[in-house]
Formats: sequence, C-alpha cells, structure tokens
Amino acid sequence: MVATSHEHVSAMLRDPRFGHGTVPPDPNDPDRPQVSFLRLDPPDHTRLRALVSRAFTPRMLERLRPRVEAITAELIGAMGEEADLVAEFAYPLPVLVITEMLGVPPEDYERFRGWSETLARSLDPLLPSGQADTTVRASLEFRAYFRELLAERRVRPGEDLLSALAQVEELTEAELLATCVLLLVAGHETTVNLIANGVLNLARHGMLHLAADDPQPVVEEVLRYDPPVQLTARTALREAELGGTAVPAGTAVMALVGAANRDPAVFPDPDRFDPGRAPERHLAFGLGIHFCLGATLARMEGEIALRALAEAAPELKLVEEAPPYKENVVLRGLARLQVRLS
Repeated sequence: MVATSHEHVSAMLRDPRFGHGTVPPDPNDPDRPQVSFLRLDPPDHTRLRALVSRAFTPRMLERLRPRVEAITAELIGAMGEEADLVAEFAYPLPVLVITEMLGVPPEDYERFRGWSETLARSLDPLLPSGQADTTVRASLEFRAYFRELLAERRVRPGEDLLSALAQVEELTEAELLATCVLLLVAGHETTVNLIANGVLNLARHGMLHLAADDPQPVVEEVLRYDPPVQLTARTALREAELGGTAVPAGTAVMALVGAANRDPAVFPDPDRFDPGRAPERHLAFGLGIHFCLGATLARMEGEIALRALAEAAPELKLVEEAPPYKENVVLRGLARLQVRLS
C-alpha cells in the first residue's frame, strides 16, 4: 500500500497503529548487527529516544553555532574558483560537526565514509543483489570501530556526546553501538543532501541572494521542494484505516514524503520553487513520535551554510545543469555538484 497525499501521509505518521514492528535487539549478542531506536516502536523507542534527546535540545545545539560558522568559513575559504560543492563543502561540513559532537577523531572520517554510504543505501526498499552482505559487513565494522572508541571514553571520558552516552547505565552495549552508528549516519547524510539540493535549486532559479538576506524560509522551501528523505515505511501493527481504506494488520505502507510535500491541496502551485511561501506544513522531518531528532541541528547547519555561501560567492554558477545523483531511493542526494564560485 502506498500513501501519497499530505493528508494520508500525515495521518499514518501520527497513528500509533502504524509502526515498524521490529523485534528489539538481543542485549546478549552485541556482535550481531542491531537496529537503532529509529526502527523500534514504544516502549523501546520511547526509552532510547529520551536518553539520546538530552544532547539535542535547542539550547545545547545553539552552543554549536559558532563552531558550525567557523567550519563553514574554513571550507569556503579552501575552495578554488571551481569546485565540487558536494565533496568540498556539503559533505565535510555536517561530518565535521557530528564527529566533533560525538568526539570522533576528525582524521577518521574517511575511514567511515564508505560504511556510512553503504548503510544509507541499505534504507532503500529494494537492494541490489549482494548488497545485503555488504551492509552486514559495514555494520559490523562500524560497530567494532565504535566499540574501541567507547572503551577509551569509559576510561578517559571527555566533554563529548560519546563520553556522555558511555556513562548511561540504562543503555546496553548493543543499544549504545546502534545509537552511535545512527547518530553518525543520520547526522550527516541527510544534511549533505539538504545543503547540496539547496545550492542546486537556488542557483537554477537565480535565487542565491535570498539565502544571504534570510536563509530560514529558503531552507524550509528546500526541505519541501526537494527533501533529502523521499519516503518512509510503516507496518500496520494491528488492523487500521487510512483515508477510508481498511488496512489489515501486517500490511506494509510506503509513505511518499516527496509527493506529500507537493500536494496541491496544501501547497498552491507545488512544483514551483518559492522560498516566499509558508512551508511550515512540510513533512521533510516526519511527524509523530519518530519526528527527526536532529531537525534543529539540520536546519541550523543548512541556514549557516547557504547564507555563508551566498555572501561569499553571490555570482555562483552551475557548471553542470543536470548533475548526477546517487542511486539511493530513500535519501535523495547529488553525487557531485560542480560550481563556479566567481
């Protein structure tokens, strides 16, 4: 079953009768690839999300703003007249931010880049042949990496999120490892797409200057018009109803976020990129209990990045009018974005 309208996608995401139906991980088998709380239902989801959300309050994230601005300035300053905006800006910015938050050595981020891309691809509903084995291997290697870091933080804790999580006694090792991987992957993959998609659409429409004036409505329209997460799935945990249609227990429902964000019943002239519209009803971050935990951080990074780029390179032009995209279905993002800055 597929939900495409804003009304039906919103209803499904809010309805407790729809969930993931995932069996919680075995706490006695930390070597087995585990699912993150993102794919769990209450009460396990509620407990784990509450523990992790302590690090994502608006007040705590606002303390990161000066560092995000500094990293942004450094990356822009390092680019030449022509650059691949994905590789040189959109990717390293959120990676450096989340690694600093977690306390992961920045020199290691190239090590886990391949793991992260593999796990992001694993979100797709139909994986290519052989991809499942690659995903399991990446998951095990990623967790082995974090297991070593967590062991160090337990002995020599710092001021980072990894040290704080390592001290939470309510988290089993399996839950802790799954949470660390989720934070690192989700903490940058979607924001990379937000920044790159934003630059692409602003440049195409000759609107980059709007980001210099006020980046907040620009970011919201990018999230509506070209959301980094295109779809999400739920399962009917018991018999339910959606849009007047009976949904038997066990039925999988695909919610097309990208389609819902262009529903003409909610967004007039939905295929027009218009940062001047009121976009507060977009579903780019989901709804309900699974609303994106990192929404505030993603918005802040997107606003800082687009404003700084618009101020530093107001004449930015696309080198390729139709840049290539990654093959991912769930996470929509550019493989590269060649631009001329001056």
